[in-house]
Amino acid sequence: MLIQKLMYVARPAAAVVLYLLIALSVLSIGVIIERWWYFRRRKVDINELGDQLERALRNGDTAAALAVLRDSRSVEAKILADALKWKADGAESVEQILAKAVRRNRPQVEVGLLFLGTLGNNAPFIGLFGTVLGIMTSFRQLGAAQGAAGMDNVMGSIGEALTATAIGILVALPAVIGYNVFQKKGSDIEENAAALGNIVLASMKSGGGGGHGQLAAPGGVAPADLARAGGAEANTNGNGGRRPVGVEV
Repeated sequence: MLIQKLMYVARPAAAVVLYLLIALSVLSIGVIIERWWYFRRRKVDINELGDQLERALRNGDTAAALAVLRDSRSVEAKILADALKWKADGAESVEQILAKAVRRNRPQVEVGLLFLGTLGNNAPFIGLFGTVLGIMTSFRQLGAAQGAAGMDNVMGSIGEALTATAIGILVALPAVIGYNVFQKKGSDIEENAAALGNIVLASMKSGGGGGHGQLAAPGGVAPADLARAGGAEANTNGNGGRRPVGVEV
């Protein structure tokens, strides 16, 4: 009894699957176009940006470096601008803020990728489901078919059922391609941000603004300590004259 009810539901359900695949295909194309436009607007020549940033940092001009980053619409520049504001607090602070900025911007870069990946993996199965429902309907018609005209109708139904699988594969292909392309672009953005961060850290370690301590003289003695020691040797004794060398007091 239940099987008979399912057989009656199979034909409209197969049509619903086809409409579902078409709707998912439209959504997929929309996400792909939106992601393409997002990355195109934020495309940047990372080598040129790195050269401008390096020149500003070599001159010790942090304000100029921030201005270079603000003029760029790229995600990499936004990440570096957040980290560069912490330059005065040392290299470790810059590294921590750089990692935080990457994590904070990652959801914006990966918008829609979960949908594309899920659709690319499952659209063929949705199409196959529609094909199974269509074949079930075809066999039901085959049981009731009489003569050549009936067989023609059955063969036509089987062809329509196989169309669902073809549409499922057709929906999955652009989704998988878009997912792989945009995931690669997201990885490139994080790698570029890390490379620009290395420029900042290198400038700090080479004396471009990372150190706050006083340089030490050979032997681990600070210059101020050497100056005080020299002044102590020049001090006079209690009688107003210099202490004779070699005379024990």
